[in-house]
Amino acid sequence: MRFVSTAKLLHHAQANGYAVGAFNVFNMESLQAVAQVAEEEKAPVIIMCEQRDIGFAGINYLYHLALAALADATVPIALHLDHGKDPDVVKQGIYTGFSSVMIDGSSMPFEDNIRLTREIVKVAHAQGVTVEAELGHVGGAGAEGINDDSVYTNPLLAAEFVQRTAVDSLAVAIGTAHGVYVEVPKLDFERLEEISQGVAIPLVLHGGSGTPDDDLQRAISLGICKINVGTDIRMQFMAAFVESKAAGAKDVRDALSPARAVMKEVIRDRIRVFGAAGRANGF
Repeated sequence: MRFVSTAKLLHHAQANGYAVGAFNVFNMESLQAVAQVAEEEKAPVIIMCEQRDIGFAGINYLYHLALAALADATVPIALHLDHGKDPDVVKQGIYTGFSSVMIDGSSMPFEDNIRLTREIVKVAHAQGVTVEAELGHVGGAGAEGINDDSVYTNPLLAAEFVQRTAVDSLAVAIGTAHGVYVEVPKLDFERLEEISQGVAIPLVLHGGSGTPDDDLQRAISLGICKINVGTDIRMQFMAAFVESKAAGAKDVRDALSPARAVMKEVIRDRIRVFGAAGRANGF
């Protein structure tokens, strides 16, 4: 079995009104949690390795852990390089065998973001790899002012960006943020609807952790086809590990097992909220 094309997953979600869960992994247990729940829920899924995790663990370690999960899979699994800011790292993901890569030029001026994205699209498409880019900027949640719309995606520029880059999916900034929220995000659904009407490709929502379920489901109805989840998984892993140690766990495996179990429940809940459970039967 091979990693499925991320574009194929997203187009299926787009045609059937749900979102694929994209889950950041950082060790063997988190990767096992994603793969096991995908099997149990019969859901297509995207395993995501963030550039920071690649820097920490090494791309080959993460890639081969994902291959081990794939060997036992009966559901569609894609492997995605998340938030690639360094084009050399992104190209490494392309040539290593990732299904898709994100080139993140969102903090750059518009023309520079286009130039960088076009460069990666050319390399990736030659290898059959899907490319995600970001327009606008999804920042961090750990500060006041997350609902500042000055960095939100401009719908008119989104259409131009997609046309000029030939990118396969677009991450949009409509009010979500990365990390732990200090205030409830207020999503700009009118903006999302305008973007969706002007852009034919699948749209991506970053900052899925902590965003109210009703808001996520409304965003899906307006064109979001992929939702990223990372913070909830990491926070639950750390909490369960610390709790096990405090309860007297003497062996690291005795702490890792409950940590993996709580990650599975976070992932299961998100897959169901996104409407992805049972969708593997469509492939």
